[in-house]
Amino acid sequence: MYFLTYELNGAQAIGLLTTDREQVIPLLATERHYYGETTLPTTMLTLIQAGDAALSRIKALADKVKADTNFSLLIPVNSLRIMAPIPRPTKNIFCIGKNYAEHAMEADKTADPNIAIPKYPVIFTKAPTAVIGLGDPINSHPLITKALDYEVELAVIIGKKASYVSKEDAMDYVFGYTIMNDVTARDLQKQHQQWFRGKSLDSSAPMGPFLVHKNSIPLPGNLTVTSKVNGEVRQSANTKDFMFDIPTLISTISSGITLEPGDIIATGTPAGVGAFMNPPTFLKPGDEVELEISSIGILKNTIV
Repeated sequence: MYFLTYELNGAQAIGLLTTDREQVIPLLATERHYYGETTLPTTMLTLIQAGDAALSRIKALADKVKADTNFSLLIPVNSLRIMAPIPRPTKNIFCIGKNYAEHAMEADKTADPNIAIPKYPVIFTKAPTAVIGLGDPINSHPLITKALDYEVELAVIIGKKASYVSKEDAMDYVFGYTIMNDVTARDLQKQHQQWFRGKSLDSSAPMGPFLVHKNSIPLPGNLTVTSKVNGEVRQSANTKDFMFDIPTLISTISSGITLEPGDIIATGTPAGVGAFMNPPTFLKPGDEVELEISSIGILKNTIV
């Protein structure tokens, strides 16, 4: 199932993509149409929190729509403003640094894998106020940074409360997956030593376009991950190249930090970021950044 949060006529709603991914089933309107009532949550966050009961209701609605040749509530996906799946997370986004060996090596000056490659996951956070959706502009913040960079990442959405979860059980706590651009002000990241400010500027967490339920991505450890700037491929990798896989990340973070439904873990970016090009090449107003992860979709945003 491919979920999305969208805006239509000034109102925010949640929907489900049809199997061809070209139209949207408006969930509450469809539920009212078939059952004469609405019991489903109104936001993506509360949908995740509602658990299996809500998912069963949605699957039943999707089956009805598929069998109903007279159903008239479908909305063309290209007619909507697609927002971030969770437009305002309740907590900071958990982010992982240096989770691809090649990226760890490109960021290190020693050229020594024993120094460059971390022994444990590198964990930092990104403010929830940084989140924007498909097509929303990325502010270049020219008054405070001259080194804005892109980072394509697979984002894992937690589906239920997780505390001290084992690696073996970790995937049971996943709701689904989306794409995140970990936009980073490299000069601020370096200046402050701690990464929080350089990673958390307003509009520095584009996310989407869809939240794909885990049942639709049975192999999240084998997804192609790419980024382009103005059509030029900058990053190209596969999640099988993770040094710390998703179960390891969930187990590590949940050991002492309770993960809750709707929490987001951004799993790290591959080699090819602008900071380590020769010469360094940073984003500027007018640049279009296009991220793609197989089985999820394409996330595009323009720098302003």
